[in-house]
Amino acid sequence: MSYPKRVTIDAARTLAFGGVGVAYAAVGTPLEAFARIIAFKNLLGVTIWISFDGVNDHLILPSSNSQIIDFSTNQSTIENYFVAQGTQFYVRHIAGGAPQDGLISIEVMR
Repeated sequence: MSYPKRVTIDAARTLAFGGVGVAYAAVGTPLEAFARIIAFKNLLGVTIWISFDGVNDHLILPSSNSQIIDFSTNQSTIENYFVAQGTQFYVRHIAGGAPQDGLISIEVMR
């Protein structure tokens, strides 16, 4: 069996500081295909929550930090874990002050 060796990188999904509030806001568009690797970058001056459903807090990301999650490390193409097609990412800042500059960036590789 032949496995593909090509990586596809989506256009970055971003949300500027003015769009980040205490309620969840969508970042970019939903995934058009499954995702293997996702890089979350918080270029704001505040800590944020990331949600995969717009309701629940899933990942916390301190200000000026990033996190890369490789869902399919050391797996064959057939048996990989992926983030599902159609998933929409959301962010909100933690109460205590709105961001004054910067942005959130979510970068997807498949």
